[in-house]
Amino acid sequence: MTAVRALWYTPGVLHVIDQRALPGRRRVRHLRTPEAVARAIRTLTVRGAPCIGVAGAYGMALASRTRGRTRAASARLLLATRPTAHDLSVGVEVVRRAWVAGEETETAAEQYCARVVEECRQIGEAGARLFAHTPRVLTHCNAGALATVQWGTALAPLRVAHDRGASLFVWVDETRPLLQGSRLTAWELAEEGIPHAVIVDNAAGHFMRTGAVDAVIVGADRIARNGDVANKIGTYEKAVVARENGIPFYVAAPWSTFDPKRANGSTIPIEERDPEEVRGRVGPAHMPSSSAARNPAFDVTPARYVTAFITPAGVVPPRRLAAWLRTHLP
Repeated sequence: MTAVRALWYTPGVLHVIDQRALPGRRRVRHLRTPEAVARAIRTLTVRGAPCIGVAGAYGMALASRTRGRTRAASARLLLATRPTAHDLSVGVEVVRRAWVAGEETETAAEQYCARVVEECRQIGEAGARLFAHTPRVLTHCNAGALATVQWGTALAPLRVAHDRGASLFVWVDETRPLLQGSRLTAWELAEEGIPHAVIVDNAAGHFMRTGAVDAVIVGADRIARNGDVANKIGTYEKAVVARENGIPFYVAAPWSTFDPKRANGSTIPIEERDPEEVRGRVGPAHMPSSSAARNPAFDVTPARYVTAFITPAGVVPPRRLAAWLRTHLP
């Protein structure tokens, strides 16, 4: 198991690794109010769908400790931060229900956190065999321990395969505009000694066409009932190019990412972030100041481009997903 843990809780305080500071500094933020948790989620201090679901759960627990806080207002505050990730609503709802029932909210949040960590471990076990004979793997954004508390989703099977002796090599998309791949995924792989190389986002097609990629694996922020996948912007084009080149495209996710209430991806809300992230805040300007910019944070990949989903209960193709969810979803 990776030694990285993205967040942890002590009574009254949620401690999170500030992911904006990596890889240069390992800085920890100490959050004591739901407002502080909401701000950390909104600013990407803590990020990754499963991880922000856990942070949302702890945010509700912190709210319950303070006189005058209401369940509804606290939930609205946290849910407004990142609209695309389904895990956030799951984590918030778990603790809201405990609060309504008069149960210990900190215990509920701890149990939810443990559930996410265990499901990601199971994803690693379920998916590792897929990479025994496809050792050159491309991934996009960060779906490792930093995004999931521990283990990861996309990185979990690679970690387990590496530990079992697979000769892995990981192509890491830089993931513009905030470079979650080159800053975070590469940092995690370097910490564990897994061979890798960072490539610019628009080089992925070149490496797939020239035979340097055996498989693609990504995480997800929300998965509709039919298997449509919302994930970091750029995922859709990777899936299309993988299909064009006959390369399997896998999506790894815990149960909290699956949203059976969404029939397909057309109704998944797509967060659009500050255009200044595209312009660049430091160093030479990336574009003329008079130019407009757009910054969608996610896109939707149709299920037909997904080879299989790697879940805590095993590997399932898109055509079986709806029935699989009816049987396995908590």
